[in-house]
Parts: sequence; structure tokens; C-alpha cells
Amino acid sequence: MQHAGGPNPYKVAIIMEELGVPYEYKLHDFSSMKSEAFLKLNPNGRVPAIEDPNTGIVLFESGAIIEYLIDTYDNEKKLTYDSFPEKYQLKSWLHFQMSGQGPYFGQGVWFKHFHKENLPSAIERYQNEAKRIFGVLDLHLGRNKTPYLLGDKATYADLAFVPWLWYRERLFGELPDPTPDFPHFAAWAERLMARPSVQKMHALLKKNTGQ
Repeated sequence: MQHAGGPNPYKVAIIMEELGVPYEYKLHDFSSMKSEAFLKLNPNGRVPAIEDPNTGIVLFESGAIIEYLIDTYDNEKKLTYDSFPEKYQLKSWLHFQMSGQGPYFGQGVWFKHFHKENLPSAIERYQNEAKRIFGVLDLHLGRNKTPYLLGDKATYADLAFVPWLWYRERLFGELPDPTPDFPHFAAWAERLMARPSVQKMHALLKKNTGQ
């Protein structure tokens, strides 16, 4: 697996840890991700990307990689359901993470810490969108009265949300962490954070980024 220090590669690593899939990882800086060698793996010049020697496939985009890992290595259905409609409902939550939580958190952290101009309106927008995501998850979990998004087991869809949640402090900064305002979401996040795979990857992220 090829990756840098951001959250998205750790989504993939958590899934591999949960499934017991052996892997090696290689860290990349921004310049190496623009090299011809890396662009052959990911034409978008971003991480993560994987090369699977068992099948010969090369893939990029964390959501696509996760779906591949589930289809190829989750024979016991540890992190998924093969029943209808649950199989497709999980895909809805994965796509919601990819199109909602990831971009909103990413843009929020960018405007708060890296953008050359201070744009409070942009920061506020993405903080509010992050809280909206919390609200969507909280409403669903409270309405369904289940410990996870679908039923009583953590799936790949639940776990996909985890790495960006590690960045709540960076996104909200001096503001109070809004998580307690969403009790069903907060309890769900706490359950996920306690998993050994999540704790291992969080420690690795801190090591790789010097946090």
C-alpha cells in the first residue's frame, strides 16, 4: 500500500487489519506522488493506492480499494452483509463518507491551518458541514437503535468514518468539540475508537506525522 500522512490511507489499513490481510506500506511525500512511477499507480497523484500481488490489480481511491478488499478477502463477511438490502445500504454509507465527511473535514482543516489567507466564513462553513454530518449519523443511529450503522456489528462503512474523526480537534480548534451534542453519534464513535485496529492505526498516524 502506498500512502502519505493524511487520513484516507488509514481507512484502508484499518480494513486490512480487521481482515488479517498482510501488507506493506510505503510513505510518500507530495513530490514523489507526482513522479511518473507513482502516477502509473494513481493518475490523480494522490494517496492511497494499492498493488495486490495476489491478483495483480492496481487501485486508487480509498472507497474503491475498500470495496475491493471486502469483495476479495472478507469471505466470512466480518465487515459486511451479503443480504438484501443491507449490502447496498452499506454502499450508501461509504459513499456518504466519501462525498460528505471526507471533503468537508479536509477543506475545513485546509482553510483553518494551511490556506494563505484567513477566511473565517470558509472555516465556519466547513465546521458547520462537519456538524451536519454528525447530525445525520446521530439521527440514523438513534432512529435505528443499533450500535452500528447497520445492526450489531461494525462494518467497513462504520470504519471508513474513523480516520477523519481523529482530526476533530484540528478542525474545530478553539471551539468546543461538538461530539457530545450528538449522543448516539458520540457513543458510536467511542465504540469504534476502542477497536484494536483503530488504535493501532491512530498510533501509526501519530508516529508518521509527528503529532
